[in-house]
Amino acid sequence: AEMMTTVSEMRARLAEGEPTLGSWLQVPSATVAEIMGRAEYDWVAVDLEHGSLTVRDLPNMFRALEAGSTVPFARVARIDKKDIKQALDAGAKGIIFPMVESAEELELAISWSLYPPKGRRGVGYSRANLYGKNFDAYVQEDAEATIFVAQIEDIAAVRVLEDILQVQGLAAIIVGPYDLSGSIGLTAQFDHPEFVKMLDTIQQAARRHQIPMGLHIVQPDKELLRSKIAEGYQFVAYGTDAVFLYNACECPVI
Repeated sequence: AEMMTTVSEMRARLAEGEPTLGSWLQVPSATVAEIMGRAEYDWVAVDLEHGSLTVRDLPNMFRALEAGSTVPFARVARIDKKDIKQALDAGAKGIIFPMVESAEELELAISWSLYPPKGRRGVGYSRANLYGKNFDAYVQEDAEATIFVAQIEDIAAVRVLEDILQVQGLAAIIVGPYDLSGSIGLTAQFDHPEFVKMLDTIQQAARRHQIPMGLHIVQPDKELLRSKIAEGYQFVAYGTDAVFLYNACECPVI
C-alpha cells in the first residue's frame, strides 16, 4: 500500500509537469539496488536489455529499491509478452519499453501489461500480488497504476511520433540518446545540430500531446541535468550503477 501511494504521487507529479529523477541498474546485485534505492531517486530502472540480469534477479532487486521508497522500474529486453509478464509478476511498478517504433507496437506492449478486460496480461498468483494474498486489490486496481514509458530510440519512431504519443495508457516517453543519434549516423554526437533539432521536434510533439518527455544522461553531469530539467524534461534518468562506480574508482594519478 505504501509503495502504491508512492507510485500515485509520481504519476501526479508527471501529470502536473514536475520533473522526476531516476537512474539505472545494470549490475545483478540486490546490494547495489539497495544503495541506489537509498540515494533518493524517484525511480530506478533495472535494465534487462543491456544489463547482465535475469528474471531471477528481479524480486530481490525490487525489494531493495522499495526499501528506500524508490519506485522499481524494469526496462524489458524487448517488446515481448513473456518478458513483460515476468517483469510485472516480479513486482515492477513501471515498465520502460525499448525501441518503440510504432503506435501499434506500443498498444500491443500495454495490452500485455494490463489484465482483462483492458488488456491481455496472463492472470495468476505472483510476487506482485503477494502470491495471492493481495490478489483482488492488485488485479482490480494496482496493476492499472503501472507507469508505462516508451523509449524513442530510432528515426523510424520520430517519423510516427504523433501516433505513438496518442496511445492510451502511455505515461511518458524517454529518449535513448545513443541509439537515436546512431539511427541518423551521428552516434554519440549529441551537440550536432541535426540531433539537437530532432530532440526539439520530439519535445514539441510531446508538449502538444501533454506527454512528459525524458532523457537518459548517461555520463553524470550535474550542470547538464539542471539545464535539461529547466528545458522541461520530466522523466530524467541520471547515470547508471556501473558508470557511477567506474567514475568514482578510477585509479588516481600518483
